[in-house]
Amino acid sequence: MRLFVRCVTTLFMTAALWQLAGCGRSPESDTAIDAPGAEQTLTGAGSTFAAPIIQKWISAYGSENADISVSYAVVGSGEGIDRFLAGTVDLGATDAPLTPDDVAKLDGNVVQIPVTAGMIAISHNLPGVPGPLNLPRDVYPDIFGNRIFRWDDPRIAAANPGIALPSKVIQVVARLDSSGTTFAFTNHLSAIDPDWAGTLGVGKKIDWPGGAMEARGNEGVAQRIKLTEGSIGYVEAGFAQRLRMPLAYLENKAGGFVAPSVETGQRALAGGSDALPEALDVMITDPEGARSYPIVTYTWLLIRKRYEDPAKTEAVEAVARWILTEGQGFAEGLWYVPLPDNVRQAALKELDALGD
Repeated sequence: MRLFVRCVTTLFMTAALWQLAGCGRSPESDTAIDAPGAEQTLTGAGSTFAAPIIQKWISAYGSENADISVSYAVVGSGEGIDRFLAGTVDLGATDAPLTPDDVAKLDGNVVQIPVTAGMIAISHNLPGVPGPLNLPRDVYPDIFGNRIFRWDDPRIAAANPGIALPSKVIQVVARLDSSGTTFAFTNHLSAIDPDWAGTLGVGKKIDWPGGAMEARGNEGVAQRIKLTEGSIGYVEAGFAQRLRMPLAYLENKAGGFVAPSVETGQRALAGGSDALPEALDVMITDPEGARSYPIVTYTWLLIRKRYEDPAKTEAVEAVARWILTEGQGFAEGLWYVPLPDNVRQAALKELDALGD
């Protein structure tokens, strides 16, 4: 089976940023490679958070198989869910699991399986400030909630002794589009800050306070941070790492300041249990563990249990099974977190029921 990628870009992305993301196309391009003789065509859409690893899977799997053509539109989790629910794509990729109402719209004809995981980094642009900043868990919700306004605020300074913070207004950069990254980020903020939970709350898209600057996609947020002095924003850690953006050390539940890395992401997902999870759509909003990075999320693949064409069901099942086995080997090189074995085994078990 051969998979080919269609890269749908966002308004604010530069060609260099797209090459880092693995697409290598200019802004607003929509490109698919023809697959003459392909027996099956699949379409997908969704997550920008997971786009680099999805595109890597497509390339790696397609190098040895030639009877399926697949396109993937990088449009964000919210739009990916909408297209999947509307039946205009065969597969969705989302960092925010379907709601019960979404499942009801499909009469239960859906499974959502985690296929990878990653970390949401907080990055900033402060020329002249060396190294990363420590951000306590009672500080960064207040920055994004417009309750801390300046970089030299005493609460930021107290966590960063010896660093001369500028007397600059903080410019928050956030997602404009309906985003699974925003959903995971606001889930975490709501879990650790009652004020956030009671006001701004959780959502794929929220009304950011205080004149936040908004951009589309993880790539757009990363680019806007790079261009704006005094800015801070949230972005998939791999994008930020490839762009050499400073990544804040965040205080976790145990009180340690931890940087995002594959190791600290794995510790966050571990959960101390090898048992199969009862539900595959559960989010980890505030991980336990002294060395756990505090903001992690799964990316889920949305699959219909039964497609009208049984051959399509078989093709989808084969591709998803490869992602959950051989495909996991590509995660660490792209700064994603391989699935814990118990989660992977539970996801494979879900695939066994496709077509029934």
